[in-house]
Amino acid sequence: MAIHEPGRRLMHHVGLQFVEKAVEGGGGRSTNANLSLTSMIDFLVVTVVFLLMSFNASGETRVYKGLELPKAQNTLDMTDAPIIAVSQREISVDGASIGSTTAVAELEGPPRTIPELGRNLDAKKKTWMEINGSKKKPFPGVVILQIDQKVPAKVVKAVFQTCGVTGYPNVSFMVNRLAGGH
Repeated sequence: MAIHEPGRRLMHHVGLQFVEKAVEGGGGRSTNANLSLTSMIDFLVVTVVFLLMSFNASGETRVYKGLELPKAQNTLDMTDAPIIAVSQREISVDGASIGSTTAVAELEGPPRTIPELGRNLDAKKKTWMEINGSKKKPFPGVVILQIDQKVPAKVVKAVFQTCGVTGYPNVSFMVNRLAGGH
């Protein structure tokens, strides 16, 4: 018997090419992967449609803790304006507490303006003027009130007067929409 060079011998005598390739170890996959662009585009379209359907541009705003808003049938969508929240305990502007409701309610005499609220609204007006002053747009003077149903009328009137004096004559109330309203 003849002496052969050392190496692999199993299945070499089979005359099929694919068997020889598998035995030699050359039967691996290609390193280039094919991506199915159709399924990727389908996925992206479905994602974009879902996000567009779930987006709400009417400007939903959170209601501050401890407020029970009144209900109304005829309503409008939200606008971008400072939000004054008046609960039974405190008054806040855009989430920052500025004073106590009970302190305003306990003042003697007719309702007056609330100094801290006036300073806060003045600062917001100056900021708006700095940002939009070069555009020659008139100041809209819009403010949104979130007022608890149980707040005394004296406090509500003081908030109204403060808004009017500081240049915010357009006052809107935030309410809960009744069924069947528009």
